Amino acid sequence: MDEKEKKLEQENLKKTVRYLNTKISEMEISIFEDTEKIKEFRKYAWENKGGMDKQELNAVRTTNEQEAFLLLQERDYFKKLLRIQNTPYFASIVILDEQEKKQKIYIGMTYLKDENLDNLIYDWRAPICSIFYDYEIGKCRYEAPMGIIDSYLFQKRQYKIENQKLLRIIDSAITIDDEILQEALASESSDKMKNIVTTIQQEQNSVIRNIKDKHLIVQGIAGSGKTSVALHRIAFLLYKIKNLSSDKVLIFSPNQIFTEYISNVLPELGEENTLQTTFHDYLNKMISEYKKVESYIDFLNNYYLGNKNFFALLKYKQSNQIIKDLKLFVADLEKNTFFKNGFTENKIYSYSKEELNFLFHDRYSSLPFFERITQMAIKMSENNYNGSKKKKGTYHKLLLETLGLKKDYKSILQMFYRSSFFREKMSENEIKKLNNIQEIHYDDALLLVYLKGLMEGFYYEKYIEQVIIDEAQDYSYLQYFLLSKIFKKASFTILGDVHQNINPFYNYHSLEELIPLFSGKYIELTKTYRSSEEIITYANQILQLNHICAIRKNEKKPVIIRKDKTLLKDDIRHLKTKYKSLAIITKNTEMAKELYESLNKDFSLSYVDTKTEEFIKDFIIIPAYLAKGLEFDSVIVYQNPFHCFKENEKKLYYVAVTRAQHELYIYDLEK
Repeated sequence: MDEKEKKLEQENLKKTVRYLNTKISEMEISIFEDTEKIKEFRKYAWENKGGMDKQELNAVRTTNEQEAFLLLQERDYFKKLLRIQNTPYFASIVILDEQEKKQKIYIGMTYLKDENLDNLIYDWRAPICSIFYDYEIGKCRYEAPMGIIDSYLFQKRQYKIENQKLLRIIDSAITIDDEILQEALASESSDKMKNIVTTIQQEQNSVIRNIKDKHLIVQGIAGSGKTSVALHRIAFLLYKIKNLSSDKVLIFSPNQIFTEYISNVLPELGEENTLQTTFHDYLNKMISEYKKVESYIDFLNNYYLGNKNFFALLKYKQSNQIIKDLKLFVADLEKNTFFKNGFTENKIYSYSKEELNFLFHDRYSSLPFFERITQMAIKMSENNYNGSKKKKGTYHKLLLETLGLKKDYKSILQMFYRSSFFREKMSENEIKKLNNIQEIHYDDALLLVYLKGLMEGFYYEKYIEQVIIDEAQDYSYLQYFLLSKIFKKASFTILGDVHQNINPFYNYHSLEELIPLFSGKYIELTKTYRSSEEIITYANQILQLNHICAIRKNEKKPVIIRKDKTLLKDDIRHLKTKYKSLAIITKNTEMAKELYESLNKDFSLSYVDTKTEEFIKDFIIIPAYLAKGLEFDSVIVYQNPFHCFKENEKKLYYVAVTRAQHELYIYDLEK
């Protein structure tokens, strides 16, 4: 680049910074003045409300709400400008505009317009900015509000700007190993996930900006940036979809540790964090019959600690087959449930068994079992008490008593376990335990929620418009069925990797198996940005994979295999000196705790288990199934003969080794 070009870029940055600083100062004053105006307006309205009629009060209230909404928008934009103050933009493109003239577009985390309302900076989510992520020099196109625009890309440029100073300018093509990306990959990991807005790749961008398909199912290999893509997609949808707000978006995370890890990304992108939950939280919400529900992680930990009892039973309880079997059981229960007697209410209103059976089996046959009873009770009350529903409870109780059936899901689930529809064998003692326990097992909890949905209708969340599910391979088909009912009007973005499935009782060959439930688009992310080529090669050998493409440039650090545990402390010191973060990953909590107790006298480290909600990432010991979604500069996978990854636990082992970015040590101790 010649000196003239450099000077032009430096002058543009100075001009942009000057206007940005002015805009921030003006908005600071404006926000203060508007806040004071609203305070005065509210004070006036309060002091004079006695002299206003209802129409005037409503008009004042509406004006106040509008003013407050506009002020909130202004504050949000002000916060975004503060975030970009030191780094106003990170890229630019030069394209042909509609008049066939060259137009230079600077791209940043948010937009900035000058006094003529011309864009000094475009928000990275603006349609025209997709060119930067999707094209190299040459013909290009983007989707504008008026339709597809064909153009020509003359230049694609990236900038390194810190503290309002231009440090570096890089003219780049779409090459996947470009300098900015390699610099980002080479940096050390941090306690929180970072945004990837400056290095989004073409295949990732195709997921982030997709608004044509209601549902997206994304299969992405380890390190392909699935979680980052999901979060950037949320930011894009909040920008693109009118009236979509953060409180209408729900992320399902694997655990609280993961939720904490991703908590910085959306605020960095200028958006509020969305609602976040786990599937376990929803089970607790929908089950009132027990005090607690066993967590998914505790359910897994029990298996990986060596308790392989009832494997066939648990596999069946997690299977697709049991979905059909429980549905057949409920249908049979409905078919063979009859009123054997009639009843009279208040010595006046009588119903014969024939009339009751007609209502149950014919009039309301399209409704779930207990919903039929509810509707019958409502109709009886309305017919007999001049349209009032006040006697609904009385009729509901009489109907159930006459039918000889209680709305007791514990008992009904036990009936299913004893029935011919249940294909495995459970002992009578195991079945009876459901009456006495305080905490219901995870596998039983799923079936209980499904049973309740079949018999009374499924719980429905009407306010959620977008659902994001990460680590999708760990959810069974039954879980997805339940989620599709709970959020039946929402759009789903489902991201996972079938190679990282840690559920020993359920397995997908492909996430395409979810298409019958979520008829949307299936996309694969095939490039990995996390680990070095040496680590990826080792990981491939575990599962006999060969389709993974490592983007990180060759670091020439081989995977180290250790057989001698006396080297562990030296390896820890070496890696801690070299990198910011180190994780020792074990098969289960027992091994993790044992190691922690032997090392915490010599090192400052964190032990992470199912109860951990927050931790310092510098040096931790963690079981593999809790490390999902996390990444570390260096990893030691530690196993001994008593706590080692077995042949049928290869996917869990694969999860463990693919957490490493730069260096991987494997301790495979012999007896």
